[in-house]
Amino acid sequence: MLLTPTWDENGNEPQYVQLYAYIKNEIVAGRLAEQTRLPSVRKLADLLGLSTTPVEMAYQQLQAEGFILSRPRSGYFVEELPDPEVKPGAGTGFEGPVGIQRPLIRDGRNYEYDFHMSQNDFSLFPHTVWRRLYNQTLRLEQQEDLFYGDPQGEPGLRLQIADYLRRYRGVVCSPDQIVIGADQFGLLSLTSLMLKPQHQRFGVENPGYLLYANTFRQHGFEAVPISLQEDGINVSELYESGVQLLAVSPSHQYPRGMIMPISKRLQLLEWARNVNGYIIEDDYDGEFRYHGRPIPSLQGLMPHTNVIYLGGFAQVMAPALCVWYMVLPESLIGVYYELLRETLLEQSSSRLHQRTLQTFMEQGYLEKHVRKMRNVYRKKHDLLAQAVQEHFGDRAVMIGKDAGFHVLLRVDTSRSEKELNKLAIQAGVRASPASFTWLQPPKEMPKEFFLGFAGIPIEKIGPGIKALHEAWFG
Repeated sequence: MLLTPTWDENGNEPQYVQLYAYIKNEIVAGRLAEQTRLPSVRKLADLLGLSTTPVEMAYQQLQAEGFILSRPRSGYFVEELPDPEVKPGAGTGFEGPVGIQRPLIRDGRNYEYDFHMSQNDFSLFPHTVWRRLYNQTLRLEQQEDLFYGDPQGEPGLRLQIADYLRRYRGVVCSPDQIVIGADQFGLLSLTSLMLKPQHQRFGVENPGYLLYANTFRQHGFEAVPISLQEDGINVSELYESGVQLLAVSPSHQYPRGMIMPISKRLQLLEWARNVNGYIIEDDYDGEFRYHGRPIPSLQGLMPHTNVIYLGGFAQVMAPALCVWYMVLPESLIGVYYELLRETLLEQSSSRLHQRTLQTFMEQGYLEKHVRKMRNVYRKKHDLLAQAVQEHFGDRAVMIGKDAGFHVLLRVDTSRSEKELNKLAIQAGVRASPASFTWLQPPKEMPKEFFLGFAGIPIEKIGPGIKALHEAWFG
């Protein structure tokens, strides 16, 4: 094994920091495989022409962050990293040995074929328009825009969101029902604080988006997994669970991608009325349906329903804007204002981004951008489906087509999920395993992988699927 870091001759970073960063990148990129034995401190120092101090300090930092492990009388070894985007044990009830905290590791590898499950196509972001509008927001005579702003969100942006949701998603609301925040976790935390006095148990889709279960758990709720049927959540099981609070993604279920029909949506609204409960509707990518019109929201189907609608601009525009929102039912508006008074809560989302987005929407740029991106993503989606059929045939099945940013690929093979994942990485293909999305895993775990198609260049979709098939089936 050869370690050949490139030194910054200008001395902008200490040598131990440069060595630490180099080894870390080699591990994350997979060039230093798990269980690889690193050179001893003295040997590496001799090889690099350094004293032992910077090498020892680099090793200590890597060990503290969980990238390497020191074995007595054996040396330093590369640790096994958890699956991309997943905390070890997430969704399985196992969180690792008591007292050991592993960091959340994001997959930093550079893939030739990057089927990231939720990445946008940033090559078409309207940089010029956004920069111009942002600069207008920063004008000298608008210095007050640098202060916190309305804790509920900028009134002008809430007005635009209410109009946008009415026309694009069938949501019925006033600007006063909209609450803006920087991310889903913050908005869900607010929701849990509003609902906790009356509710202690929380129903979630299984499999599903674990942010919901884990956020509410952090606030003292019990997360109750509710299984899925071919058309969405099992309503009979929902009644049997006894919960009065439910999170559901009816327009494009995460991760399985089914679209809930109108009949089941009405059943869910009937359930909420019968048990005096609340539904959190996750509509993270409802604008993006590629064959047929987008399905209207659950929230707008019936007036005065206890639906908390959650959406944002991470998929429509870019995650870096940090603008998410929720639409509260009328029954919770007073509770929300009381919470504001008690906590002295300030706005978490950038006021500058909010004001810029407001102008972007007022001048019609958002609708134009959504139309453009829907066409781009439709072409990528269709090309992906064609490539999977061409290369995999009956060895794999696509699940959750026709909407969103990803599909699931269920593979028919005797290889384990872990082996398939390693083979994909070795072939330069990102295809993340979907097993972590189960709150309560089934007895026989299906071998399913995320194939995100929005962010990958269109010319790489076909070759990427071919490379994945060759890696798994030769």
